[in-house]
Amino acid sequence: MSLTFTLDPAVTPALRDGILDLWTDVSNAGGAVGFVPPVTREAVRPALLQHLAAMADGRTRLLVGQDEAGEVAATAFFTFNTHRLMTHWAWLYTVMVHPRHQGKGYGRDLLAAAEREARTFDGIEALRLTCRGGLGLERFYGSCGYKEVGRIPDAIRVEPGDDRDDVIMLLPLG
Repeated sequence: MSLTFTLDPAVTPALRDGILDLWTDVSNAGGAVGFVPPVTREAVRPALLQHLAAMADGRTRLLVGQDEAGEVAATAFFTFNTHRLMTHWAWLYTVMVHPRHQGKGYGRDLLAAAEREARTFDGIEALRLTCRGGLGLERFYGSCGYKEVGRIPDAIRVEPGDDRDDVIMLLPLG
């Protein structure tokens, strides 16, 4: 079994709800995707709506992975820089694989699909992402070809007394 990846899928109510469920489930499983568990769909919805508005404006593109049942199993959002000196690289945000699919290699598949798609984007020479320190994510991204290029100590406050590094990773496409 593998995921089927689609760039820029039609955003139907079912897809929107699938992404919302994915984001909520990943967050509640402890995934570092902008929230701390427990979180509700209603708490996540405004962040998803921001991504969807950026997609409508052409600033963001969605890569979605669906499982054999057609359910949303993985996502990554590409966001393009508007600053004229930084248009040669794009951000990768909200990189998620559903907890029920952990350990199947789908995270690697998602990142490989994101790299393939990014190579087709005119003028994009690198992908950049950030991840929360303390979870081993930088090792995972490193194993997928990303290089740690910066670290801001204690920049992410998960809760009082639990500060984590904000780790900046880069994947050159050239």
